[in-house]
Amino acid sequence: MRFRTEIESIRPGFNLGFDRPVLLLGSCFTDEIGARLENDGFDVMRNPFGALYNPASIANCISRAAADAPYTVGDLNEGPRGMHCLDYATRFSGADADILLADINAVRSSLADFLGRKPVVIITLGSAFVFRLAGTNRIVGNCHKFDASCFERERLTVDEIENILLKIVDTLRAAGVENIIFTVSPIRHLADGLHGNELSKASLLLAVDAAVERVGEGVFYFPSYEIMLDDLRDYRFYAQDMKHPSDTAVDYIYEKFAEAFFTKETLKKALDNRRASRSANHRQIL
Repeated sequence: MRFRTEIESIRPGFNLGFDRPVLLLGSCFTDEIGARLENDGFDVMRNPFGALYNPASIANCISRAAADAPYTVGDLNEGPRGMHCLDYATRFSGADADILLADINAVRSSLADFLGRKPVVIITLGSAFVFRLAGTNRIVGNCHKFDASCFERERLTVDEIENILLKIVDTLRAAGVENIIFTVSPIRHLADGLHGNELSKASLLLAVDAAVERVGEGVFYFPSYEIMLDDLRDYRFYAQDMKHPSDTAVDYIYEKFAEAFFTKETLKKALDNRRASRSANHRQIL
């Protein structure tokens, strides 16, 4: 007897080996997968600007790095901690604008350099909801604890998301990136309510499917969301907040990722590296 529906076999068109760097951008689920790739010995850069949840902010991050467009004072906003770069995580704020800009542009340069190495790019989409700075058309990546009245909230349409994803692909292709993997985060954004969360995820899924089909070769979809919701499908695979996957669930999703993208030789070396990493980090109890 079968008591669950396991995800179907995933057959991508390329193999991810140790000779290729990996860039991961997107929601905090990206960090979970990126950490496991690092432990397995891959050359990884993950969320250098912090987690980015909506596709427009991810696109902005990539395009600014690829275009070598430095941030200036005009890109900052005054707020609770002095000056803030609302494109990225709250750590990109501070009293001294010059220090803040130096930090932002150093990270942007490191991301540009990493893109120049033509990595495999993995993008995890978290939400179709965006916040626009009031009185402007600017979508922010993080609200930095500004008052809610400073923003206008909306859900991007499927067509808008698809066009953003196609822009991301074009930008990465122009930078020499050959392989791009999109996935939708299984983390539930319950601030939108259960129905709002499902509408958001459905919009992302429809847009990714359309973009991948339109682009074709070199762009893939990995079903993180489906593995969590339909394969595991049990609250015991969630953390205590009932929003994030547990470590066991993330390990399982990563295992499915490895089965899809690693050769047998890569998988063996990854396991060897993982054991070595655990041994190095092991602390003896005396």
